Amino acid sequence: MGRFIYLDNAATTKTAPEVVEAMLPYFTEKFGNPSSVYGFAAANKDVITAQRDIIARALGAKSSEIYFTAGGSESDNWALKATAEAYGHKGKHIITTKIEHHAILHTGEYLESKGFDVTYLDVDEDGVVKLEELKNAIRPDTILISVMYANNEIGTIQPIKEIGAIAHEHGILFHTDAVQAFGQVPINVDECHIDMLSASGHKLNGPKGIGFLYIRTGVKIRSFVHGGAQERKRRAGTENVPGIVGLGTAADRAVKTMEERSARETALRDYMIERVQKEIPYCRLNGHKTDRLPNNANFSFRFIEGESLLIMLDMKGICASSGSACTSGSLDPSHVLLAIGLPHEIAHGSLRLTLSDETTKEDIDYVIDNLKEIVEHLRKMSPLYEDFVKKNS
Repeated sequence: MGRFIYLDNAATTKTAPEVVEAMLPYFTEKFGNPSSVYGFAAANKDVITAQRDIIARALGAKSSEIYFTAGGSESDNWALKATAEAYGHKGKHIITTKIEHHAILHTGEYLESKGFDVTYLDVDEDGVVKLEELKNAIRPDTILISVMYANNEIGTIQPIKEIGAIAHEHGILFHTDAVQAFGQVPINVDECHIDMLSASGHKLNGPKGIGFLYIRTGVKIRSFVHGGAQERKRRAGTENVPGIVGLGTAADRAVKTMEERSARETALRDYMIERVQKEIPYCRLNGHKTDRLPNNANFSFRFIEGESLLIMLDMKGICASSGSACTSGSLDPSHVLLAIGLPHEIAHGSLRLTLSDETTKEDIDYVIDNLKEIVEHLRKMSPLYEDFVKKNS
């Protein structure tokens, strides 16, 4: 097999060896159902509590405020739908943004079909929420503001503390989708005035199929899954003990390595951005230059199409993703890139590269060297580029 470089860590990460090792006993000798009364199985209740404590400490939260789910999408759905159900008598207005993950956007559309009014805020050219527009969107019947902590495509980190303060000044609940941010940047739910927070295990070297929703004490969110007393009667179903152990282990690992890992990834990210911008003409960095996730770089290259770029990178052993939604069968470009003001033809030529703690400078150099050749090759086949050259020669 030739060289293999994985730069799609925003999509999913490799489960860390120590996480797998921690999980294995709970598939085999410690397989008991935590709801059973005998000691062999009931011991797993204490194991679950220990993982809840780890995650709570990472957020500056209470252990009782952490609820395990099947992942970020479920947590997002729970936060919005249960808030609408519990607080709908106070108002029918929810505020979010145009660059949210589809777990939020599609849930917003669902709630609109149930009689709720959802405002989708614009963002600036860096993907940052405009605080004055947020304030102006608030109405007497606004019950929830949901803004993602950091964007999954362009990596922009939002002014979460300020957004949370605005929400609380108006007596409005504040939820943040922190699927990309948890484990990548420090988060304190009290400092940021966060009432609910979604996260997922497989984004921080944990297993897939497990996540959590933080719900602040006093927030009257109702049960999302009925049929049992698990998760303090709010989310029924036999607990995924191996997954919970994996999530707790991954969260502990992420917090302990965050400072060093963030500094290293930021340096590599900036090196990559500098080389790409310097060596590949007609390219644009998407997202905020500094207020972005340590491992995220998103570029748009004029006169090429993202799907072709991905295929040719794959042939070189490089895994990446495109800002173009054409890879999922849609002809429309990314809603995030359109929201920051990119025209369709430029948004279609986008590339997201997201690093891990295993990425090396040699990896980055290999990727950029190949990227330069591929972009040049694709542009030579582009009538748009040919016309552009003729007009500007």
